[in-house]
Amino acid sequence: MARFGKWEVMEAIFGTGFIPVFYHPDTQTAEKAMYACYRAGVRLFEFTNRGDFAHDVFASLEIFAAKKCPGLILGAGTVTDQATAALFLQLGASFIVGPNFNPSIAALCNRRQIPYIPGCATATEVGNAQEAGCDICKIFPADQIGGPSFVKSLKAPMPRSLFLISGGVKPEEANLQEWFRAGATCVGMGSALFTNELINAENWDSISGLCKRSLEAIARVRTKQ
Repeated sequence: MARFGKWEVMEAIFGTGFIPVFYHPDTQTAEKAMYACYRAGVRLFEFTNRGDFAHDVFASLEIFAAKKCPGLILGAGTVTDQATAALFLQLGASFIVGPNFNPSIAALCNRRQIPYIPGCATATEVGNAQEAGCDICKIFPADQIGGPSFVKSLKAPMPRSLFLISGGVKPEEANLQEWFRAGATCVGMGSALFTNELINAENWDSISGLCKRSLEAIARVRTKQ
């Protein structure tokens, strides 16, 4: 069962505006990456379903987070079907993220009162997801479908829509400013944060530093809006 309810998750999304996105087949590496983010002030972490036995690593991360990272909300990403969503919910996921919109996942998450953040690339997909009860939609792949200008264009006719931006987000103040000024509610950051160089070197302090600077940059741009 999830340790956090729907509105606790949404409050964290609004409060920090930032979700690190990570996958690694080694449990200890995943724990170290997650803890590095947590030390920097991150309170949401998405572990993606991108490899064999990813659910086993996720289960260990959930136990680790409960013991070592008070207040950290762990969710499962790259979830495309209802059966996989149910598996991760059973393992304790507090939110589900997908690259696409699947109505059956929305129905499942609604019954469990767990946020489902589906990937959307058009106004129609956003509208369909919202009708299915999705409070926030992931604009993906954001950099490939128009970037910040596309997000701004979507917000014009859909001003109350909430968007998680994924794809093309970097731990750089200018980049983050562009996305939030365009209308982002939150951003997800993966390979630009967890570079192969940093992971291979186990340079967790640098990852913590990038997270901290990103959180600070997001807070600054929000205060100016």
